[in-house]
Amino acid sequence: MRKEFLFKYSFLIILIVVLFSSCSDFQKALKSKDHAMKFEKAKQYYEKEDWYRAEALLNDVMPIYRGTEQAREMNLMYAYCQYNLGENIVAVYYFKNYSRTWTNTPETEEADFMVAQCLYEESPRYNLDQSNTLKAIESMQYFINMYPLSSRIDSITVLQGLLKKRLEKKSFFDSKQYYMLQNYKSAVISLRNTLRDFPDTEHREEIMFLILKSNYLLARNSIEELRMERLQETINEYYAYIDEFPTSPRSKEAEKIYASCVKAIKRQ
Repeated sequence: MRKEFLFKYSFLIILIVVLFSSCSDFQKALKSKDHAMKFEKAKQYYEKEDWYRAEALLNDVMPIYRGTEQAREMNLMYAYCQYNLGENIVAVYYFKNYSRTWTNTPETEEADFMVAQCLYEESPRYNLDQSNTLKAIESMQYFINMYPLSSRIDSITVLQGLLKKRLEKKSFFDSKQYYMLQNYKSAVISLRNTLRDFPDTEHREEIMFLILKSNYLLARNSIEELRMERLQETINEYYAYIDEFPTSPRSKEAEKIYASCVKAIKRQ
């Protein structure tokens, strides 16, 4: 029991000494005026994936080496430090700076890929603001246009497809929200926009039905001068819907809406 205690105690002392020594080395390097040594230390920490210490030392020496050959290596290292620290937007700036400053290096394509990767990781859930999603899609298209033969094309195309699905989902659910709130005029406009932007959406049948039903409910609640026109629009939407989805589970409800519109028009 005593031996086990002494072993654990000794191990703890050694661990404290190592940690203290490590912190002491880092602090020494951070305070040093020897920029070459500081850069070497940054590379050592970087190789050990100690992103915090590598980033702190690089942050100190990068302005000194601006315009030199070492600046290229520092920029890319600093970008990866930011990425691995979870600072994707800062990382985007430095990856983009690298690819725009050093346009013809073995790492230029890699930097452009990482711009897209960082923005992809910043894309939020579909029900939140999609500004970063749009930026990510744009950066992916830039990559596809710039490097059509890249081995990364397949993976970037998959990521771009996932983000487009997210935009599609947001557009559909935002449009459907108008319908749920009984704002039928806005629902029709928004649902049509969704179909225009995403013609192959998996929600196509439901969208077309909701356009039909929204038009009908809008017509029913319209003033006399607008009712006939909107009833006719509903009939047109019915033909479009039933032509494309004749066996849909919603087709019976669609037929009832159509019959109601025809009857209302005949009464006039």
